[in-house]
Amino acid sequence: MLNSNLLRKLDMQDLMVFVAVYEQSSVTGVSETLCVSQSTVSYCLKKLRTSFEDDLFINTRAGMRPTYKASTMYTHVVKILQSINLCHSGAPMFDPSLQPVTFNICAPEYFEQLFLPSLLRCFDFADLPVVINMQKLEKDIPADKLRDGSLDLVICFGPNFHRSDVDFKSRILVEDDLVCVFDERATPLEPRLSVQAFIERRHVFPTPWTSSTNMVDGWLAERAQKRQIIARSNSYSAALKMITGTDYILTVPRRIQRLLASEAIFNYREAPEGIPRFTLDMRWSHGADQNSANAWLREQVVKACTERATD
Repeated sequence: MLNSNLLRKLDMQDLMVFVAVYEQSSVTGVSETLCVSQSTVSYCLKKLRTSFEDDLFINTRAGMRPTYKASTMYTHVVKILQSINLCHSGAPMFDPSLQPVTFNICAPEYFEQLFLPSLLRCFDFADLPVVINMQKLEKDIPADKLRDGSLDLVICFGPNFHRSDVDFKSRILVEDDLVCVFDERATPLEPRLSVQAFIERRHVFPTPWTSSTNMVDGWLAERAQKRQIIARSNSYSAALKMITGTDYILTVPRRIQRLLASEAIFNYREAPEGIPRFTLDMRWSHGADQNSANAWLREQVVKACTERATD
């Protein structure tokens, strides 16, 4: 907001006249530089003096001498004009075709399996010299690396899986739910498992969920129930191999089941009613928010996730 209503009457030409008079000390020179009449320059000076409640310039034999207030105003007015020019031209757009660029992303296997291939295909199709370095998401978000620029993006699960840092921005990429996968020969008959049927089976736990337990175990604990985990795997693919030829159960995201669980070997049933859904979220630092390269990367990630999610 403006400190005075008088300032609302100023326009860009007035500020340009102020800077020109300050730099040239001559109304005649300003008139020629700005291609306006001397009467226009005089009118602009009158508005400036009224708005800022100061003479601003004193006419002397040596030219227009700035007052103390005009001297303190000069750098601020120059910055205003520079800012207006930036608004007009816009920030320089990032062009990945001009030179090789490397992005560092921390994400779970869920992102690597489902969306990273689509992202890389887009880069390949456009013949872009873009390199993606992936870092596995552990239990906690590597906040310090995101802040210092070592990481460009963090892809994580939500909601409320991780602490919400006020200096990070966030966007939901996709939503998903969980299903129960079985060896095709050991699939139960009911289309949806009851809680009792769910805990009676032995479970393989895929640790891409970033911790020793996940929302399934928390949901069961709220109901005074607990499942028996007989093996933990480092990947979804390995977990699927572990249940082959057994009556074990594997609870995975629906999109992972559709991608990896071949119908010739595996079958699935709906998880017990009430197990919560989850989201895949993208986080980045406030410092990277206005970075054109980071903004371009975020756009590509959103595009890849949106296109893959609608397949």
